[in-house]
Amino acid sequence: MAEFIQGQTSQNVPFGQNVQLVTTVACPCGCVNHRNGSGILTLQGGHTYKVTFNGNIAIPTGGTVAAIATAIAIDGEAIQSSRAIVTPAAVEQYFNVTNMTTISVPNRCCYTVAVENVNAGVGDAIVDEQTISVADGNLSIKFA
Repeated sequence: MAEFIQGQTSQNVPFGQNVQLVTTVACPCGCVNHRNGSGILTLQGGHTYKVTFNGNIAIPTGGTVAAIATAIAIDGEAIQSSRAIVTPAAVEQYFNVTNMTTISVPNRCCYTVAVENVNAGVGDAIVDEQTISVADGNLSIKFA
């Protein structure tokens, strides 16, 4: 299992961008690659992975109170079934979210994975595309 943390201090993540991660426990098999401080991880082929993110998100000071969301993205595309949405009543009001998905990577391929600040709209509805605050984030990747 590989485990990565976002850090103990809050991090502002603009809309469409990734939560930056710091390596804490590297994958012993070498199937998960990550550059410290980056929000992107690379999963090597021939395996099925269970990817789980848990963290606290809020609207930072100066933002507009509205629904906010995170999701796991594969090769830059958010997986909608992994999306977690919350609607804080005020700025700096943190909610805990969990994003989870299973990813099968074909042999001789690699996929990139990230946790992304995504649109909180339902269907085609667009909600305010704003920066979110992320704190105490933890991403774990293990074989499924």
